[in-house]
Amino acid sequence: MGGRGVVNPKGLNYYNNVIDELIKYGIQPHITLHHFDVPRVLQDEYGGWLSPKIIEDFKHLADVCFKEFGDRVSYWTTMNEPNVVALASFDYGSFPPQRCSAPYGDNCAAGNSTVEPYITAHHMLLAHSAAVELYRTKYQVA
Repeated sequence: MGGRGVVNPKGLNYYNNVIDELIKYGIQPHITLHHFDVPRVLQDEYGGWLSPKIIEDFKHLADVCFKEFGDRVSYWTTMNEPNVVALASFDYGSFPPQRCSAPYGDNCAAGNSTVEPYITAHHMLLAHSAAVELYRTKYQVA
């Protein structure tokens, strides 16, 4: 709840079951930590990828996933198509949170297509880096 804090045990149980079933059938799981969505509460609280605050929240998500699933998962992707998130969400406005500005996007109620895609991409790179550093220092077997 709230995008941070205590992790929902039902969510962990669900993903543990998915991972176990994949392995049971000989499928090696590959986890992607971010695939286009940010918890709404974080978007509302500080603008999601527009704020550097998301870096620590993303690092916390990565830490939970590495800890809970790392005994069975060897392959991790931090973010799916960060370039698409930056452009489709913060330049064209076609993906949530649908931020853009004329003449670049459609239905532009809020946003600035001149700078927001770059701010977003910058924070995504920093969040990726924080997750990789965490993995290497805390979880990677030498």
